[in-house]
Amino acid sequence: MIIGTLITVTSNSWLGAWMGLEINLLSFIPLMSDNNNLVSTEASLKYFLTQALASTVLLFSIILLMLKNNMNSEINESFTSMIMMSALLMKSGAAPFHFWFPNMMDGLTWMNALLLMTWQKIAPLMLISYLNIKNLLLVSVILSVIVGAIGGLNQTSLRKLMAFSSINHLGWMLSALMMNKSIWLTYFSFYFFLSIVLTFMFNLLKLFHLNQLFSSFFNSKILKFTLFMNFLSLGGLPPFLGFLPKWIVIQELTFCNQYAQLMIMMMMTLITLFFYLRICYSAFMLNYYENNWMINFQTNNFLMNLFLILSFFSIFGLFLISL
Repeated sequence: MIIGTLITVTSNSWLGAWMGLEINLLSFIPLMSDNNNLVSTEASLKYFLTQALASTVLLFSIILLMLKNNMNSEINESFTSMIMMSALLMKSGAAPFHFWFPNMMDGLTWMNALLLMTWQKIAPLMLISYLNIKNLLLVSVILSVIVGAIGGLNQTSLRKLMAFSSINHLGWMLSALMMNKSIWLTYFSFYFFLSIVLTFMFNLLKLFHLNQLFSSFFNSKILKFTLFMNFLSLGGLPPFLGFLPKWIVIQELTFCNQYAQLMIMMMMTLITLFFYLRICYSAFMLNYYENNWMINFQTNNFLMNLFLILSFFSIFGLFLISL
């Protein structure tokens, strides 16, 4: 899977990039499929079909481009590039080609979900940065932030919530990519780190739904506090580290006078923050029933300490950078 992504990123031809994407796809499917879990098998089939469709469209557009270059045929190059861009947007799960992403996330384990939200996006986004068709990217950015915000409002599944959050963040990443590749890499790095911290914790405590957050493991108030602060950091609330990449993108958009786009993105991010805050408010303020029996989770102390250290950087990172 790593080699597939590296082939795509370092390739100097579109055919080589397509080959890397195929290796990446075929290596991720065995990771997903689990004989004991029919839902994950269904998810891997959905993933294969959508990615195969996107790969077919990508290969088709590559062939059209090669025909245009070699035979001087009357093929509109911008049209071909738009087809190619659409295929890559489908591969990365950006709106309006996001239809497969939330349902598929719901059938994965947390580690696979993390890979899908982060690593699997590197290759398509890098190829999108080579094309950089402003109009189509702008439409995708606006639709991604809207879908990511509205879609997450009525979710009770944590994996679907993370999927819609990922679509929203993807809108911001594409927006950064339109202006400056180094800003996109910065944003992606921060998003990667924050996603690792949250999914690591969800995986450790086997959390999959919102009601589990409220009523399961909170003998430790510190654990509860750090988990929800990480939620807010991922949403981009100012005193936390998650605000820094958004701040950079906002600043760059302001320099480029993209005020309308920035306004829509910020409003939609406020909606995502609203549903994160609603979860945190419920967990902190409302008096959920406490179990009469004590449930001691047999968790590895080393892993728990690692989570707390990573959370410290997630929560206080902006202060440390400012210093």
